[in-house]
Amino acid sequence: MQILKIHGIYKKNHNRKICILISLILINLSCLSTRRSLATEEKQELMGEIQKYAEEFSNSKSNDPITQQIPVYQLDDILPSDWAYEALISLRDRYDCLSGYPDNTYRGNRPITRYEFAAAVNACWQTIESFLAENQAELIQQDDLIVIERLIQDFQVEIANLKARTEGLENRVDALEAQQFSTTTKLNGQTIFAVNAGGFDGDRLIDPNGIELADENPQATFLYRVALDFDTSFRGTDLLKLRVDTGSNGFIDNATAILEPNFGSILDFSKRPPRNDDVGIGRVFYSFQVVENLSLSIGPLIEALDYIDNNSYADLSFRDFSTENLVYNYVAFPVNGIGGGAILEWNPGGSAFNLRALYIAPDSANPSQNGQGPLPVSVFTSLLYSDGRGSRGLFGFHQGMVEFEYNPSSRFSLRLLYSGGKVFARNFDAVGVNFEWGFSAKFAVFGRYGYSSYDDTDFGDINPNYWMAGLSGLDVLQEGDRLGVAVGQPFVVDEIGNSTQTNLEVFYNYAVNDNIQISPVLQVVFDPSNQKSNGTIFTGTLRTVFYF
Repeated sequence: MQILKIHGIYKKNHNRKICILISLILINLSCLSTRRSLATEEKQELMGEIQKYAEEFSNSKSNDPITQQIPVYQLDDILPSDWAYEALISLRDRYDCLSGYPDNTYRGNRPITRYEFAAAVNACWQTIESFLAENQAELIQQDDLIVIERLIQDFQVEIANLKARTEGLENRVDALEAQQFSTTTKLNGQTIFAVNAGGFDGDRLIDPNGIELADENPQATFLYRVALDFDTSFRGTDLLKLRVDTGSNGFIDNATAILEPNFGSILDFSKRPPRNDDVGIGRVFYSFQVVENLSLSIGPLIEALDYIDNNSYADLSFRDFSTENLVYNYVAFPVNGIGGGAILEWNPGGSAFNLRALYIAPDSANPSQNGQGPLPVSVFTSLLYSDGRGSRGLFGFHQGMVEFEYNPSSRFSLRLLYSGGKVFARNFDAVGVNFEWGFSAKFAVFGRYGYSSYDDTDFGDINPNYWMAGLSGLDVLQEGDRLGVAVGQPFVVDEIGNSTQTNLEVFYNYAVNDNIQISPVLQVVFDPSNQKSNGTIFTGTLRTVFYF
């Protein structure tokens, strides 16, 4: 038929695209919400664009008259008294071609914009065309074909614009569908940049055994760490975590790692991920609620410090203190890294009391009875047991921990810790205490103490002590900022060296916004490596953290 030839642009290869926007604007806005892979924010953004398009279209005008009377295309709004309005209502009644708005109303008693009207015209044309395509032309009155042809001619500019907009929106929807993660998985990330430099007094530095560590200051470095967490929940109360991370030169990418590597003066955030740009897996575990207030986490790659010995002011090395021995009870963690194991967490009756029990084996995938090789342990562990031999697997080299926490308010917490197990086929035990007290809205004090026993070390049976204490200021210059000052002695023991190492750190976190923090960090190490002859170490770090 002639009308099909004239309006070939509306044939079925275009019908789907045109109908998408028509439905969004007038007939069935809810169809967009059924695209389940679209995030809520993306849906809102698309809906905002659709509204913007409608507003742009409604403000457009044409000034070229084609008849003696005021033509439809010169009108900003189509009124119920206009012939086009009445003609469309007649078509709607005969062919049931308009289903109305999402609230099940047509709103046929009010003026509508030209582009709302154009969408309605095209919807009716789609219905009539379907009758013609299905050889049901007898259902269409010839007068109605004439009316719909004139309406299409009067609104051809608007319909063409709708088509162009539809194609753009449909392409964007397809791209969003392809880029979305699983509806049950959330991606979180963190990137750390740090510039570090430092030096020492005196001619040289020696380790606890008297071996020379350095006779000159190290070069400045620019180090980094990147971590991506994929957090998946299947029931809303569980968590499957997968962490992918990478980093720069690990243990040797900062000054204190070269000048004092034995007793935790290293920048803690730099040592944990894989080194030299390698990409590795940093966490794999599954957490779920056993019963109310009792949860279990189990996996081949967990880390004890994620659960045990936490502190609101001295815990995360990328947010709080960067010195390793200031963010956990140093002598209680001979295993310091990821391994296979499980942790049980109990908060009886939702009270102020919490109990945690953890077991971790750092080489759980190695069945060797007398293995040798690198393990995720504290550096002092390798210092105490230089042979590095012992049974591996799930029940060989292992560490068990129990922590009791009393947390009556957001300003006070007290934690009591026991740690014990077997390292390189020798026994160890440790006890500790960890407290924090916010004595005002902006300032808090905190500290830790640890006492340990290590059998049959290279230095004999020893009982190292540990302590640290500090002061924290919140929102000092602006909201979100944090000031921290802490001092500690990581390895107080008579059998190693002739003095006791003391660490001091001062940092200030400047919150650029919720996702970016910049922190100058100053570290000072007195009598490093428990050697009185060693000069004082000074290092400075500019730490920048991005959260996303």
